[in-house]
Amino acid sequence: MNDRHTTSGHHHHDHTDTCKTDLAASKRMKAKVPEIAERIIEHCRSAECYTHIDYEPIPGEGFVADLIDKFREILFPGYFSRGKLDPANMKYNLGQSISQLYDMLAEQIGHHIRHDCMRYDLPCSECEHGGQVKALALLEAIPGIRRMLATDVQATFDGDPAAKSHDEIIFSYPGIFAIMVHRVAHQLFQQEVPLLPRIMSEHAHSLTGIDIHPGATIGPRFVIDHGTGVVIGETTLIGTNVRIYQGVTLGALSLPKNAGEQYRGKKRHPTIEDDVIIYSGTTILGGDTVIGARSVIGGNVWLTQSVPPDTTVMMEKPRLIYKSTEEKRKGA
Repeated sequence: MNDRHTTSGHHHHDHTDTCKTDLAASKRMKAKVPEIAERIIEHCRSAECYTHIDYEPIPGEGFVADLIDKFREILFPGYFSRGKLDPANMKYNLGQSISQLYDMLAEQIGHHIRHDCMRYDLPCSECEHGGQVKALALLEAIPGIRRMLATDVQATFDGDPAAKSHDEIIFSYPGIFAIMVHRVAHQLFQQEVPLLPRIMSEHAHSLTGIDIHPGATIGPRFVIDHGTGVVIGETTLIGTNVRIYQGVTLGALSLPKNAGEQYRGKKRHPTIEDDVIIYSGTTILGGDTVIGARSVIGGNVWLTQSVPPDTTVMMEKPRLIYKSTEEKRKGA
């Protein structure tokens, strides 16, 4: 009994000493944090560090999801409404949502304009008033955006036998979500709102894997089937009734080193005319590249030159190489 009691006490004593040692080590480690923090803060003053240390907050991505949700609620009434939307309450509920969207837009556009003015030392452009004017202009564009989206949904349904209804497409197709965000962001881009359109398009990119620059001009009845890995560059022009599949890139040719400023704003991405289909994995590059109307571009094709209308472009037919009986026996 005594031996067991003594042994137990000895273990307890060792455990206490270990805890004290660990606690002392933890305190010594934590004591080093202020010195490291000082070095990190000091580094913020160097040219190697991109900072936004100012009394005005920099616009961020956090609000974008709420903004897109509000647009979705208004562009597809009843599908994404918070609560029931019926003929009796539609005017009140939708009116309230539109008013909330205006407030969100005016505030955020104003922040983005102010950020550009301060960041780049530009002359003041009446940020708050500018935000209100541009927010109203975007609200005015909503019926037109809706009409375009209706054509996109119909074209998706017309070309996809797996789609059971328009509702299924609106609720669940990533291509429609990405196109919706693009059609809104493109309006902001045309109004020369800084930052916000790109943040919106990159938010949609992160959710869908579809990367559409807000500067791209896209006609009605546009379909992105499946979608993952699609890239559409800033100066791309897409006509009416165009369908593209996953992994398609409409991009720019490689630029010479340090030539970004020289090519900024110039036509660098392809033009896709009406009624074109581009299958998966295809890459089409260059501002002078035009894919003529009614053409079909097969999968995994690489194009840097124009294609006349009514053309089918396919990869070279793969060769089948059969192993001989001897090769099979040797495991070759």
